[in-house]
Amino acid sequence: MPGTRKLGKPTDQRMAMLRQQVTDFLDNGKMETTVTRCKEIAPLAEKMITLGKKNTLASRRSALSFIRREDVVTKVFSEIAPGYAERNGGYTRITRSGVRRGDGAETAILELV
Repeated sequence: MPGTRKLGKPTDQRMAMLRQQVTDFLDNGKMETTVTRCKEIAPLAEKMITLGKKNTLASRRSALSFIRREDVVTKVFSEIAPGYAERNGGYTRITRSGVRRGDGAETAILELV
């Protein structure tokens, strides 16, 4: 599912981190992190919203297998996805926000459109 960036972590740790960040992003609607992480999180979040637009039992189970928090899945299926019913993809926006002071990493804000 995710892209080819390894983000300096083994596969299991990387997938756990991405799942948690997608969950937090869908819960809050906005997130600030590094540009490379944003580029990994955005397609996964868009896939969860697309599953929410289908609104079937199979799509809900697929979303639950990735997100793991029932309240966030319910929010995606009942609040977020119906707002994008007429939109065919492109639910997220990445805006670069400068560099982080501690290590100089380029940061960005990921938000729902």
